[in-house]
Amino acid sequence: MDKFLTKDVFGIQRDIPLNYIEREADKVFIDSLDRRHHVVIFGSSKQGKTCLRKRNLNDKDYITVHCDNKMDLYNLNITILKQAGFTVQVSERKTINGKAKVKVGFGWNLFGKADFESEVEGEKGNEKEYKPLELDPEDVNDIIDALKSLDFQKYIVIEDFHYLKDETQVDFAIELKAFHENSDLTFIIVGVWLEENRLIALNGDLSGRIKSVNADEWTDENLEELIRTGESLLNIQIPDEAKKHLIEKSLNNVYIVQEVCYELCIANKLIEQTDSIQILNCDDLDILLSKVISQHSGRYYNLITNISEGFQVTELEMHKWIMYAILKAEVEKLENGLKRSEINTLLQQEHPRKHLLNPGNLTQALKSIASLQVKKNTIPIIIDYDNSNLKLSIVDKGFIIWLSDQNREELIQELGVN
Repeated sequence: MDKFLTKDVFGIQRDIPLNYIEREADKVFIDSLDRRHHVVIFGSSKQGKTCLRKRNLNDKDYITVHCDNKMDLYNLNITILKQAGFTVQVSERKTINGKAKVKVGFGWNLFGKADFESEVEGEKGNEKEYKPLELDPEDVNDIIDALKSLDFQKYIVIEDFHYLKDETQVDFAIELKAFHENSDLTFIIVGVWLEENRLIALNGDLSGRIKSVNADEWTDENLEELIRTGESLLNIQIPDEAKKHLIEKSLNNVYIVQEVCYELCIANKLIEQTDSIQILNCDDLDILLSKVISQHSGRYYNLITNISEGFQVTELEMHKWIMYAILKAEVEKLENGLKRSEINTLLQQEHPRKHLLNPGNLTQALKSIASLQVKKNTIPIIIDYDNSNLKLSIVDKGFIIWLSDQNREELIQELGVN
């Protein structure tokens, strides 16, 4: 029998790791689908959102749409139609908003006889002739009708929803209500944020029609079980004290735990399942932890620079001062999220132009912090703002761990705040 490979058990990979464990998020996800709710899977970066979805769905049961910051509702809906199997071509006719309508057919035969009855044009005896369905991609009713014409019954996964522009997120949140009421379609939205009811905040009518799944929550017990499962598969043993130390230092980040366990195995020259139980030497655990975190040092340095520069040079330099507040905050504060009021208090004390500040300056800068990162190609995002709870969140815990190991005063001096 083939032996299990270390790289298939520990570490981050494209496929589901062999040591995957079920936790509360899996139960909530399955229950939500059973009740035919739309589902939002949210959490920090690299915390298992995609794995959770892949583990609990068969590949043939869903289509996936990957979002980017260039998509508006028009392009998003066209992408959904394409992933559903439609052939799409721009029409000469216009929508009421002045955009081009599109013609959709199924398969390659867009302008001949369609492979499904999209729209009857006429009849000659018993022979029917068809033309492609012409629709407005911004009209949710047209999208529903098109998908119904295919008898489309798969789940629709919207990945990286956080990359969409704010107005597109709002537009789609409004559409979701219509999808829920006027069709049997179920959407699974995946995004990097820590706000449980973000889509309900975008559209209050989604209350009761959408269920949020927190993929960010990894308890000590979850991570201990994850490590134990990997130990069993590879026939190894990591001392209990080393496990506890790793979980504590990782801030319960599953990505860091998985990567450090992988590096620990490689350091012990273990690339596959052993024939007899091997106890791993964990003397270099802290060194390996620093190695995993330092792999992202360049990205974190760039984040500080990019946020500080903002979208353009401004008198108040609000994004630079938000980064200043982050660098000044204690680790515990960053873990729990920085309240807008706390940032505002700091700025009122230390900003050189505090007499010009008003609450709107800070709020506007905080709301745009995710889109600023996308524009500067900081992907996935590291910092997000929870507008419902008025809190700035670090959605990449590796950044917090990295910061705790840096000379913060030197980083602040590089900001050039004055």
